[in-house]
Parts: sequence; structure tokens; C-alpha cells
Amino acid sequence: MSIDLSKMSKADLQKLRKDVDKAIDKFDERAKQDAMAELERKAKELGFTLAELTGVQKKTKTVNPPKYRNPKDATQTWTGRGRQPEWIKEAKAAGKDIEKFAI
Repeated sequence: MSIDLSKMSKADLQKLRKDVDKAIDKFDERAKQDAMAELERKAKELGFTLAELTGVQKKTKTVNPPKYRNPKDATQTWTGRGRQPEWIKEAKAAGKDIEKFAI
């Protein structure tokens, strides 16, 4: 396959470069997946999991426990992180100390 690059516009060449880069990235990803599958097959054949052999454990998502509870509705809690819920904003606006809502 031969492409005459000299007859292409700059925009076409840039699009071609972008398409080639994407194709290379996809090729590399497929190669990694194939290699990983082969390693997992070999580890299983030997009676192990790949994680056991590499010592790599899957990361688990940590959940922050709630720190505050709405006294009017105990099902509403807040960890103290991120966006403040409306009931905390309302309490602050009313001049209340949010530490009174601490669990």
C-alpha cells in the first residue's frame, strides 16, 4: 500500500497522522491484552492466578464513613467531603454549628 503524501493538503496530512496514531495505540492495546491473556493462561496452567505470581492485588475503592447526620431525617448523611448537602447549608445559614450534627 502506497500513499502519495505530496498530493495531500496539510489538513489531510494532520488527519492521517491522527488516524495513524490512534491505530498504533489500538494495536499496542490489543497486543497488551493478548500478552496478558497468554500470561493468565500460563499461570492458570501452573495452578496460580497472575495476581498471585506478580503480587499485584486489585485496588478496592475506599468508602469514607459519614461524619454528619441530618437530625430531621436520619437517612441523610454527609462524609464532610465534597459538595455540602442542602441541610448543612441551611444549618450554617441559620447560624448552627455543624458539629452538633456529628455522628
